[in-house]
Formats: sequence, C-alpha cells, structure tokens
Amino acid sequence: MRVICERASLLEAVNQVSGVVAARSPRPQLTCIKLDATQDAQGPELVLSGTDGEIALSVRIGRVEVEQEGSALIPADKLRQIVSAEDNEPTLTIESSGETTHIRGADAHFQLHGFDPSEFPQLASFKNISEGAAGASPAKSIFSTSGGTLETLIERTLFAAARENSRYAINGVLLVREGKKLEMIATDGRRLAKSAATIDSKGDPTKCILPSKALSMIIKLVSDENEPVHLAITDNQAVVALGEDATDARATLSTNLVEGTFPPYEDVIPKDQDIKVTFNKDVLASAVRRAALLTNEESRGVRLAFSGGDKSLELSSRAPEMGEATINVELANYDGSDIEIGFNPAFITDALKVVHESEVMIELKSPNKPGLLKSGSDFLYVVMPVNLS
Repeated sequence: MRVICERASLLEAVNQVSGVVAARSPRPQLTCIKLDATQDAQGPELVLSGTDGEIALSVRIGRVEVEQEGSALIPADKLRQIVSAEDNEPTLTIESSGETTHIRGADAHFQLHGFDPSEFPQLASFKNISEGAAGASPAKSIFSTSGGTLETLIERTLFAAARENSRYAINGVLLVREGKKLEMIATDGRRLAKSAATIDSKGDPTKCILPSKALSMIIKLVSDENEPVHLAITDNQAVVALGEDATDARATLSTNLVEGTFPPYEDVIPKDQDIKVTFNKDVLASAVRRAALLTNEESRGVRLAFSGGDKSLELSSRAPEMGEATINVELANYDGSDIEIGFNPAFITDALKVVHESEVMIELKSPNKPGLLKSGSDFLYVVMPVNLS
C-alpha cells in the first residue's frame, strides 16, 4: 500500500477512530487502526477502521492519492501521535509492506511495526446488518433522520444515564421508535431524561438499549446537522451510517446493544403535579450555580423555597465550616401553593445545559415527591428531591 494523504483530514479520521479502539487488549490487533486504500471508478479512497470488540467505527477519506492499493494495521496511539506531531506538513505519505508501515513527511521518516491486516476482525457493514448477511435475520427496524435531530436526542438524555451501575440496562440509553416518533430515555435511578423527535420515515416499532460509549461517538461524528443519518437495528446490534448513501457512508458505526430490561420509565414520570412554575432558563441556571457554591459532599442539596404570593423563589445552601448562600429569583409565572423542596444542584444544571428554549417549566407536588422539568413538548426531566433536614 502507498497513499499520499492530506494531513488535516487524516488526523480528524485518526482521532475519531481512536475513540473506539481498545486501550488494552489480550488481542493486540484491537489496539490498532486498520487502513484500507482503494482506487476504483469512483476515485481514490482511504478507509480507517477500529474496534474494541463491542463497538466498531469506519471513516472514509476522499482527499488522498492512492499509488498502490492495499492495507495496513498500525498501533492507534503511535499513529495518532505521529500524525499530530507532523503539524507543519500539508500531506503525509503512508507506505506499508507486510507488518511494517512507513510514514513520511518532508523531513521525517517513521517506521512502525504493526500486524498482518488479515488478523483484524471483519466489521459489520450497514448493508450486511440491514439485509441479514451470513444467514442472520434482517434488521427489524431501519430508518433515517438528520444528524442534528439524532445529536439533540442524545445530548438531552446521555447525561442522565448511569455510570457503571450494577443494573446493567441503565448504563445505556433506551431508544424507542414508533411510526414517525423517535424517543430516547435515560436514567441513573435518581433522575430520568426523556427527549422526543418526529422523523420522516415510517416503519416497524422497535425498542433497544444503546451503550453510552457508542452514543458519545455519534455526537463526535455529526458534523452537519442536515446530513442524513441511517440506523438499522437487529436483536443484538445497531449500525449507524452518516452520509447521503447508507451503503457508501462517510462514517459507519456499529455496536452491540446493551442486554437487560430497561425500567418501566412511564411509571416514574409524575402525572398529577399541581404546582407549576415558569422560569427564564438562564436566570434559573445562574441562581442554581451560585447557590451550589456553598455546598459540599455532606450537604450537596440546595433548598428551593417557592412563594406564590409575590411570585418569588429563594434558593439557599449551607455547608458546615464553609458558610451559607441565599439567592433570590423573580418568577415569570407561578400556579399553586407555597412549597420548600431540596434538589442536588448538579442535577438541575445538567438538565438546563441541554435545553435550547429560553423558558422552562418546573412542576412539583410535595417536598418528598419528584420534580418534573419540561422544555417545549419534546423534553422532560424527572429529578428526585433530597432531604435537607
């Protein structure tokens, strides 16, 4: 193999694929990036691929000259370091023979020892998963949306997913597709985020749990909010292709699904809240951030005292040996009786960071019942109160 690459495009692809490569593995091939250079009627192309055995990613680069077709399997960390370090070079030449790869700039030559490319696992393609290759069943759901829509759904839910919880199913995000409605739901047991969107394509309803790592990678891959994104889901796998044509995509990510049963999230969403408060999002975010300054590990709650009479909110916090804080906020609208309730301030600010609208509504019932934060008709967030006594 011998190719001449635009360094900036190569570095972007290397950084993206490095995100799924295993840091350590008993199979050293999984710590590598595979390069496949081809020259056909559609032009020259270099595809970079990586996998950790659970998630796989392939990224295509079109800005290359392919002087000799072929493949190479190179340790990902060294490839990334070399391409990053050659920051004065507009192009780099990559040449491989067997398990040895040479990377050359104008004044530098790096010789890397890798592995036989044939030892790299065969990665699932969108076509194979959607049609059911090698005797497997075809995908049970195939649909498309825009990069911006998928990115918003992920950003509004991923932050609420559990981290390494023993209830394995909540370590991912639930995707629910029914007709033209697409929803994502995440929870860590103390809060729950749900985001919805309308998509153009109809199809069979489906539910699956996507791993957090795969969703984080999708956010990094979305570069144009209007670019089509295609999804195909089987009983144990999902594949996401970014680009106009799913079978010739700019980037293709496949992932194993999270096993287990997601909690019955609809039961958690409060239905009968009788206190409704409307806020300016930025005003509330600022108040919660400031009140949180005087909290610590032992007293991480912020008290919210709502007064319907003068439409005001007092946020207060207290930490032993540190001090206390009081923040006053005027409310845009208030409907209901007075109430005092405590929340973890980080849980509130996390949700406000992903809200795009200028106004949010908080609905409450009592000091020991969960609060419900809403933004528009497509985002809601349930958060459990904390005991401040």
